[in-house]
Amino acid sequence: MSKLRNSTTVITIIAMMLLYAMISFVTNLAAPVGEIWEKSLDNSNNIMGMLGNMMNFLAYLIMGIPAGKLLQRVGYKNTALIAIGVGFLGIFVQFLSGVADSFYVYLLGAFIAGFSVCMLNTVVNPLLNLLGGGGNHGNQLNMIGGTLNSLSGALTPMLVGAIIGESLVGKEIDDVNMVLYIAMAVFVLVFVIIVLAPIAEPNRVTADTKFEHSPWSFRHFVLGACAIFLYVGVEVGIPATLISYLSDIETGKGFSYQTATYIAGLYWLLMLVGRFIGSFISNKVSSRTQVTWVSTIAIVLMLCAIFFGNNVSVKMPVNWALEMGELPLASLLLILCGLCTSVMWTSIFNMSVEGLGKYTAAASGIFMMMVVGGGILPVIQSGCADLFAVEGGQGFLYSYVVPVIAVAYILWYALRGSKNVNKYIPVD
Repeated sequence: MSKLRNSTTVITIIAMMLLYAMISFVTNLAAPVGEIWEKSLDNSNNIMGMLGNMMNFLAYLIMGIPAGKLLQRVGYKNTALIAIGVGFLGIFVQFLSGVADSFYVYLLGAFIAGFSVCMLNTVVNPLLNLLGGGGNHGNQLNMIGGTLNSLSGALTPMLVGAIIGESLVGKEIDDVNMVLYIAMAVFVLVFVIIVLAPIAEPNRVTADTKFEHSPWSFRHFVLGACAIFLYVGVEVGIPATLISYLSDIETGKGFSYQTATYIAGLYWLLMLVGRFIGSFISNKVSSRTQVTWVSTIAIVLMLCAIFFGNNVSVKMPVNWALEMGELPLASLLLILCGLCTSVMWTSIFNMSVEGLGKYTAAASGIFMMMVVGGGILPVIQSGCADLFAVEGGQGFLYSYVVPVIAVAYILWYALRGSKNVNKYIPVD
């Protein structure tokens, strides 16, 4: 019986790792596809290119709490299957936007896909945290899953860039159909795997479970939800704005869109490296310590990027047979931020739900609702890029003051806000 239980746990963990990769694939598809729509429309601007991304994350605001309740009612496996079905529908609607030649249909598809990734996140994060026993070990499992998440995130914009080619000029949404076909096929494959996998259901909440309080009663959770709102905006905004910055002709570098996506993909690649390293150290180094250090370094990197601008150029350490030439030092500094953001998601989640007990499932739903920050902050950042528009692409760099402020709050949360001051509340 013990061996059967252990094998079921291993299969559950592997299944959750696959879902981690799916989350990143669907999420990171929104920005490059949105860029294609932006270039194909008249009177477009940077904000329009981010609307699909915003719709993807807006779904979190609406679906977060219902997803938590769904998790309580039908369990982890059924919630995952529902999420995968919704994700397939979202990608299919995006495909139909090309058939209908409608930007609004695309936005609807991105919105539906957002429901899917919200539900998947609601399942994956708390389940891996529970299977790991919480604390450092729970964070370690999520960090391993985050490694696959980053790999998928790195490959997605590169895949779109490889299919689109050198320039977005004259491209239509139909030109990215191959990526959408791949996404739908992967959803079908993962659905079959989850159906066959014996998913463990630890600490299942029953109808007899009494809730005297709510996750909102815990100060460290409330502040952590605010931190995740800002973090996701930072994670998405840094590479998305970097693509716009590098492919903008005013930078004077003349990078093609394909090259810009490959360079930005290095950010996600470094997130993969950071999470891979984190998976080894997270059982020894606390989430609080990790976030404190990486937040401080990220702030320094972004401030230096704003300060140096295009005045200093460097050669990329990896050329990948691409004719990248020299890059603005600012772009390299922003890419390095991927090492810093890599450990933030799992560590903030870990600190926020620590000690919540039976309130964890509901807290996860609320937590997912706050992921809407990934749609709001990049739009604000893009608006700042338009507002600060000056020669040489400096407007894009000045816009990074938005993630600087957000990471400053995350640093404060790690140092002060993450302490559980409500331990008197019963959670069993």
